[in-house]
Amino acid sequence: MDIERINDHTVKFYISYIDIEERGFDREEIWYNRDRSEELFWEMMDEVHHEEEFVVEGPLWIQVQALDKGLEILVTKAQISKDGNKFELPISDEKFKDLPIDARIEDLLDNHFNPNQDESQTEFDDRMDFLIRFQDFEDLIALSKRTGLDDLTTKLFFFEGNYYLYTEFQEDEFEEDQIDDILSILLEYGLESNMTIHRMEEYGKVIMESNVFMQIRKYFM
Repeated sequence: MDIERINDHTVKFYISYIDIEERGFDREEIWYNRDRSEELFWEMMDEVHHEEEFVVEGPLWIQVQALDKGLEILVTKAQISKDGNKFELPISDEKFKDLPIDARIEDLLDNHFNPNQDESQTEFDDRMDFLIRFQDFEDLIALSKRTGLDDLTTKLFFFEGNYYLYTEFQEDEFEEDQIDDILSILLEYGLESNMTIHRMEEYGKVIMESNVFMQIRKYFM
């Protein structure tokens, strides 16, 4: 495992899938088995502590990026205020603010209700589907706390350093204004993607097959 000390509050380390398996973990179970993923994480943090004297105390912000041959993990300790009541996590506020949310929703809906005759057009007249891109898994965790999303048909992919949430709406079950409301929630945390589900299924890695929000709450909260 390679460890890089960024500063007093942040450390980055890389572990290959071969190293993960040599430690007795299956490379697939670390995504789906919360107990095993936590066991692997704290085992790695023990090494970080001994090699870099990185003391774990207080809340942590953890970013995991899946690479071709392993995982790159960035761990940052939250900075506690002097009164001990507040802490700050290094999450950027510059999240997809180029367009107002309503404008992005309008563009998304227009693409689906008035599609061009190309590969982005849905194959089924009674179904609408969307891909929402997330740069950080923490955004998906935050989104999973919102109500009214568990009944959606969802699937989660990982592709080229980003997470992609596939959401499907059956038009006989949702009115346009309902879809509008749901998209407004999703776009508070992610960014719409022009990539097709066909390309994602061919080249992306499936992280969760269904019930994405319920699974995230089960394993990460």
